[in-house]
Amino acid sequence: MFRMLIYIWSVARMSRSFHELLVAPYIRQAEFAARPPWSYGDRKLLDYLLIYVEEGRCRFTVNGTDYDFREGDFCLVQPGDQVYHEGLTHTLTPFAHLDFFYNLLREKSFPTSAGMINIDPYVHLLQPRLNDFPEIDIPVRFRPSQTVLFRSKMMRMIGCWIERNVHWQIEVQQLGTELLLELIRDFGRFKSETKTPSVRLDRIASYVSLHLHENVTVKDMARQAHLSPSRFHAVFRDKYGVSPYQFLLRLRIERAIDMLRNEPDYTISQVAQFCGFNNIQHFSKTFKAITGEPPSRMIKKGKSVKTDEAEKSPASAQGQKQFA
Repeated sequence: MFRMLIYIWSVARMSRSFHELLVAPYIRQAEFAARPPWSYGDRKLLDYLLIYVEEGRCRFTVNGTDYDFREGDFCLVQPGDQVYHEGLTHTLTPFAHLDFFYNLLREKSFPTSAGMINIDPYVHLLQPRLNDFPEIDIPVRFRPSQTVLFRSKMMRMIGCWIERNVHWQIEVQQLGTELLLELIRDFGRFKSETKTPSVRLDRIASYVSLHLHENVTVKDMARQAHLSPSRFHAVFRDKYGVSPYQFLLRLRIERAIDMLRNEPDYTISQVAQFCGFNNIQHFSKTFKAITGEPPSRMIKKGKSVKTDEAEKSPASAQGQKQFA
């Protein structure tokens, strides 16, 4: 009876629209797999299998169709797919078995073994398939539009899961969500929201604040607002009265002020890096231009300013990349 109830629940869950599902990535197995020529027999999957062919050549047969993979290719095998894996040469294939959507029984699920074709007894563990939604069509073999970024996030996600450092679960879930978002952006056909550009801009502050330590560009910000860079620049200035670049600088300086006042163990150089500045000179100049004071003045009274060699001599790093 319990199994029947779970089955009914799972069918109802998978029949919902994509927007109604709870995205909560969960990795159950991941490795940086380095192997001589190899093969793994036919099986059907309960979860997603994301593979990156970093070195070598592979042939994966998915639902009866052969796909040849070379260095730089990605593979996504979806739940319910029948797959046969073969490494034709020595290969390096980082991979992750993962759920994208929340299932209250997810810890009972597992990567299926070779020869496991009948997964009917485990239908309650089966993840919803992305390609079952009419708006999404992700190919088995693909290369993301942001290949370097996608690869970097995937590698970091696998590394976090393997090392299990502090906060690894949160970081794994965040990176898994970002990978899913990249897949949806590349292979989704969702109708554009009927939001005005002004409403779309509301998400920019949140996006930028989460990525202040990265080399965020106006192009990145425009993509978050679903606008071209030129259109984004115009509507942004019209709403906020400053350019996107100036807005980003002010957010970075606000973060720096907070860190200088409340995190005295960090050097000024470290604060600059955490806030997205690649050298101390650019940081100090920008800080003083916006606040009227040098960074050292913002440290709490009674706390000494930590220095290091990078602050005493001209920085060798290149200046912060200018926005286009």
